[in-house]
Amino acid sequence: MHTKDDQDLLEKQAYIFGGILTLANRLQLIGDKLDEKMTLKQWLLIAVISKCETPAPTLSEVAEQMGNSRQNVKKMALILEKQGFLELTQDSRDARILRIRLTPNCLTYFEAREEKEDQFMASLFEAFDEEATNGLYKGLLRLVDNVARMEQEHEEEEKG
Repeated sequence: MHTKDDQDLLEKQAYIFGGILTLANRLQLIGDKLDEKMTLKQWLLIAVISKCETPAPTLSEVAEQMGNSRQNVKKMALILEKQGFLELTQDSRDARILRIRLTPNCLTYFEAREEKEDQFMASLFEAFDEEATNGLYKGLLRLVDNVARMEQEHEEEEKG
């Protein structure tokens, strides 16, 4: 039997879980309206590439960072390549490996929309002070760790 405190905690956790899923959809809809040339997921792909330690990460590395399939990332990358934002090239040592590199056009494009992105982020976090921001940040880091652990447990179950 759950105590009232346990029940309140479970309800809050369920709300957080549902809220994350709902917010992800709502953020995607808002973000897709931010730029007519690029979806929010395409923006995320470019952001992940720009944060990689290597200037030309592999398609698989980027897919893993995004938590997306290699096929979905490749589809997005091909569209962005046609628009001149990315270059897809075969690895010099292993032709099976595709590498992604941001083009100078992409960097120029993002410099031009930097103010728009800053306004978007400021609006999104309008009522957040440092304490609220740090709390949410720490909580999300814990959730990311838990999801990674759950993924690993799932992979081990499939193997064994």
